[in-house]
Amino acid sequence: MLRLLPFLLLIAGGLVMWHFSARATMRKLTAESRPLNDTRLAPYLERLRTALGVERLPVFVYQIPQVNGLAAPDGRVFLTEGFMELYRAGKVSPEELTSVIAHEIGHVARGHAKRRMLDFSGQNLLRVLLAGVLGRFIPFIGPWIANLITAAVAAKLSQKDEYEADEFASALLIKAGIGAEPQLSLFEKLDALTGARAGATPAWLLSHPATEARMRAIRSNVARWNGA
Repeated sequence: MLRLLPFLLLIAGGLVMWHFSARATMRKLTAESRPLNDTRLAPYLERLRTALGVERLPVFVYQIPQVNGLAAPDGRVFLTEGFMELYRAGKVSPEELTSVIAHEIGHVARGHAKRRMLDFSGQNLLRVLLAGVLGRFIPFIGPWIANLITAAVAAKLSQKDEYEADEFASALLIKAGIGAEPQLSLFEKLDALTGARAGATPAWLLSHPATEARMRAIRSNVARWNGA
C-alpha cells in the first residue's frame, strides 16, 4: 500500500488541481458572458430546442475576441464575441453559427467536459511515470519525451471528442430540419477566417482533427444515415 501512496497522491493532486481550475474557469465564463439574444438566430435555436425536447437552451456569448465555441460542465454553451463579430459582418451565416452551437451541445450531451476531469488526472500520472522511467535511461531529454508522448495521448482523446460532437451535431441539425450542409460550409472557410495554418503543428499533437478529415467524417455519417 505504501508503494502506491505516491501514485494515489498524484491522482488526488491532479483532481484537486482540475477542480480549482474548473471553478476558476466557470467563474470567469459567468462574469464575462451574456445570454445570446439575436432575432435572426432565435428561430434556429428554437428548432434545436424542439428537436432536443428541452425547455430551454442555455447559450451565452463569451466576451473575448477569439473565434471559438465552448461547452461548460454545467451544460451551458458559449459562442465567443469573435464568432459573433464574424456573424454580424456576414462572414458566417445564421445556419453556420447554429451548427457551432449544435457541436457544443454535442460535447455536453456526450459528457466530454466532465470526463476531462479523469483524463486530466490520468495524463498527469502518465507524464510523471514516463518522466521518471525515461529520465533514468535518457537523462535530460527523458522528461521532454514524456511530455511529447502525453501531449499526443491528450490530442488523440480530444480529437475523438471532436468527431463525436460533430456526429451529434449533424444528427441534431438534420432532425431540426436544418441539415448538415452548414457544418460543411463553415468548415470550408473556417481556417481562413481564424487564420489557421495547415501543417504548423503535427496532426497527432493537435487538439482538433484536420478540417478535411472532419468534413469527410460528416459526409460519411450523412451518407450512412441516408442509406439506412
